[in-house]
Amino acid sequence: MNKCIILAHGKPPRKSIIKYFQKRDYNTLICADGGANSALKMNLVPDVIIGDMDSISNESKRKFKKTSRFIPVSRQNDTDVEKSLKYVIENGYTEVLLTGVTGNRLDHTICNLGIVLKFFHQIGISLVAEDSYLKPYNGYLKLRSFRGETFSLYGFDKKTKIKSKGLKYPLKDVILPFGEKESTSNVSISSVVELNIRNGVILVVRDVNTMIKNDLF
Repeated sequence: MNKCIILAHGKPPRKSIIKYFQKRDYNTLICADGGANSALKMNLVPDVIIGDMDSISNESKRKFKKTSRFIPVSRQNDTDVEKSLKYVIENGYTEVLLTGVTGNRLDHTICNLGIVLKFFHQIGISLVAEDSYLKPYNGYLKLRSFRGETFSLYGFDKKTKIKSKGLKYPLKDVILPFGEKESTSNVSISSVVELNIRNGVILVVRDVNTMIKNDLF
């Protein structure tokens, strides 16, 4: 499985988070434009830097000139994160972790959460922001867990129905239309949480530190 990390120009994760996923075979680090500045601060070397290059610093350009591949993309009908995602899909990556995609600008954060859904059917996609790990799902799945782990689940329309097993507050063909109903801070009561998601996609948010500590990836 060909995995990569995209580091964007928002608030970066801790370096230890990136190093953890690199050890989990996310071997390629791709910086979306100004994400290279965060890489420089963390003493990380990008394999690829892609975007319209309006946010990357001159210092980052000089530092990575000989070590990283620069791919300027000037089109303005998609964001630098989208440009990076299109690149990884075109180059055969099957799993991507988005980082640095949240921060001070709420519009960018909302846009990037939407991008997770937009590219869901094209590549395995997940996101780390602050202490949270977010991943979209559909269909039937089993997630390894432990008693007391917090799960938050979010849907988007009235067509998507969710059934769960192993959660303290069970979902029985529940709909979670955005802005009307959600399952925030649900709690696992089992070593396995089962979800059956029909007619759509939901987002599941968990604590990334807890997942790393308990080897749940």
